[in-house]
Amino acid sequence: MQTIDTFNFAGKKAFVRVDFNVPLDENFKITDDTRIRAAIPTLKKILKDGGSVIIGSHLGRPKGPADKYSLKHILPRVSELLGVDVQFASDCIGDKTESKAAALHPGEALLLENLRFYAEEEGKPRLPEDASEEETTAAKKAVKESQKEFTKKLASYADVYVNDAFGTAHRAHASTALIADYFDAGHKLFGYLMQNEINAVEKVMSDTERPFTAIMGGSKVSTKIDLIKNLLDKVDNLILAGGMTYTFAKADGGKIGDSIVEDDKLDLAKEIVALAKEKGVNLVLATDAKLADSFSNDAKTAFGSVKEIPDGWEGLDIGPESEKIFAEVIKNSKTILWNGPVGVFEFDNFDKGSRAVADAIVEATKNGAFSLIGGGDSVACINKFGLADDVSYVSTGGGALLEMIEGKVLPGIKAIRGY
Repeated sequence: MQTIDTFNFAGKKAFVRVDFNVPLDENFKITDDTRIRAAIPTLKKILKDGGSVIIGSHLGRPKGPADKYSLKHILPRVSELLGVDVQFASDCIGDKTESKAAALHPGEALLLENLRFYAEEEGKPRLPEDASEEETTAAKKAVKESQKEFTKKLASYADVYVNDAFGTAHRAHASTALIADYFDAGHKLFGYLMQNEINAVEKVMSDTERPFTAIMGGSKVSTKIDLIKNLLDKVDNLILAGGMTYTFAKADGGKIGDSIVEDDKLDLAKEIVALAKEKGVNLVLATDAKLADSFSNDAKTAFGSVKEIPDGWEGLDIGPESEKIFAEVIKNSKTILWNGPVGVFEFDNFDKGSRAVADAIVEATKNGAFSLIGGGDSVACINKFGLADDVSYVSTGGGALLEMIEGKVLPGIKAIRGY
């Protein structure tokens, strides 16, 4: 399989699928350009070789062309970071776009309009909610047929396909997976970001130095069940925290006040505890919490056991005892995966537990551990504390990262590797 370092792009046009799905404010100003910056090394390598790039991305979840989702809003920042005056195609397909792509000279770049302006990108029809079963079936068939032409058109712009969009690698969309079929094995490859993401996950899941500790936060057990079950076959220690703490506490007979809970998942929580014991995994749960009398940064607070929370109070962070327990496990680990903060870190008064976890990960990393931070909230958390540069790797993927950790084969990876 070709790699971006071994491939010479001189005289070649490259279709590069990136993930420029960045947040914009009400004035269309980028509030976080991390995803754009992450793709720049790949784009620069192609241009430096003497190639040209056709950049494809989505932005948001449009139901058709809409100015608020236009990639024209990010064009100035892409040009600034790339160091060239990036051209813009106001459509991602069509005669004008084809002409612009054909006219590209070595060292030039073209940004296509939002790929998701077309239903063919995702391969899903856009129907009214009251559409009949027959209408839905016919629309699905029609969009799948037109998707082939859409994909073929995108592929026709370039000599080589480069996937650098890990954040969408779990989607079998036209530009993230299907397009690869139009290029032979020697002309489709991963960009630097994509390869780094794959390497980081494979190091954690396959090339594991022990002890291996995973920290899973989040409000619901139900959304993490596949992830948890797969990790129980991999890890030595599994720290479960965040809102799901209280489902486990209640399942164990605890009184949790007004804390968030999944009452229909109490048996599942018991099953996970039993499964961890059966597999010899050290399952670590919070013992105490920082309590609040309302879901607010300005709420009255107190500390107490996670199993003795009074009515009218709820747990919004772990307590000092849990901080010490979690930190001790983390500091003695050699491989660390963190997905999900352990408290409502968005509130400054309830971010101490997540900060303690982050500090412990940083210390372990300094002592030789490999640490992977992934999932939107974990990334926002580590960035809030200014510690992103002090861990081994911060993933740009949310769903893609989680599905890969669950052991699933991602379409965007299979399309290049063949497996």
